[in-house]
Amino acid sequence: MDVTPVVWIITIAVTIAFFVYEFFVHVRHPHEPSIGEAARWSAFYIGLALLFGVGLGMVSGWEFGGEYFAGYLTEKALSVDNLFVFLLVMSAFAVPKIYQQKVLMIGIAIALIMRGAFIAIGASLIQNFSWIFYIFGALLLVLAYRQAFASHDNDPENLRIVVLARRFLPLTKEYHGDKLSVKIDGKRFFTPMMLTIIAIGFVDLIFAVDSIPAIYGLTEEAYIVFTANAFALMGLRQLYFLIGGLLERLVYLAQGLAVILSFIGIKLISHALKVNELPFINGGEPVKWVPEIPIWFSLTFIATTIVVATVLSLLKTRKDAKHEAAQQEAEKTEEVAP
Repeated sequence: MDVTPVVWIITIAVTIAFFVYEFFVHVRHPHEPSIGEAARWSAFYIGLALLFGVGLGMVSGWEFGGEYFAGYLTEKALSVDNLFVFLLVMSAFAVPKIYQQKVLMIGIAIALIMRGAFIAIGASLIQNFSWIFYIFGALLLVLAYRQAFASHDNDPENLRIVVLARRFLPLTKEYHGDKLSVKIDGKRFFTPMMLTIIAIGFVDLIFAVDSIPAIYGLTEEAYIVFTANAFALMGLRQLYFLIGGLLERLVYLAQGLAVILSFIGIKLISHALKVNELPFINGGEPVKWVPEIPIWFSLTFIATTIVVATVLSLLKTRKDAKHEAAQQEAEKTEEVAP
């Protein structure tokens, strides 16, 4: 895929322009978005991402278009998981709802910067060291295991970086609007808003480690990796307010993501076996008989996994809610019985 420097510059400039627009139009004046506002902008950004994918497929070929859509779906799913952690962080630090937009905007901007750096590093590694696919594949399998069995319930205030910030930064106990720092009696203090940003920045770093090897398992094109990540992050702020209540109902999202990461990890390792010489395994030749997983299968597998995880999550939470309601009704009946 031949992407000229001009196309790169235009793409990055447009991406930055969208984030600048978001800040000055929606975030600069603190408010809690309505469901209608969040729904309209979420639909706009998702539609824009789909339109870009269709355009990419028409211009560069549907093989690349398929890689983009598979990458976009994977990154969007990981971003929704990221939103769940954002929710935990803002709950732990008791961020007022009218200021949560600013926290989200800064967090998403940090995520894009970190992922951009990892994309550049990943592209360089892939270009120079084909065996890096083994490392990426093994990393994804480890991350998949952690995703499936780790708990999101850890207190963000106990993060080591937050503990260090509390120890070394002069902090106020209360919020001062959406300010990160204030002057009190001539001395500069940081607010809990700064602690929240530090915690979310650390979370972004962890998720960047997850997301970049995952999408490089679906495409080796840095341009597709960047655009899929950028579109996955665009509209994430609005999606947070749109599905805030739904986030807690996606109880099987982590397991769904674990399946996806495992699949991509296996795909990376199988690709590495096909392109690398294996002196101790195959007489110094790549393993040609290992099947190459086509992108259409990857796209179908990822989409199906996301749908199944979502449906099973909603069915389970509905069943649990009915069971809880029945228990409460039974308790009430016992209380009024003579």
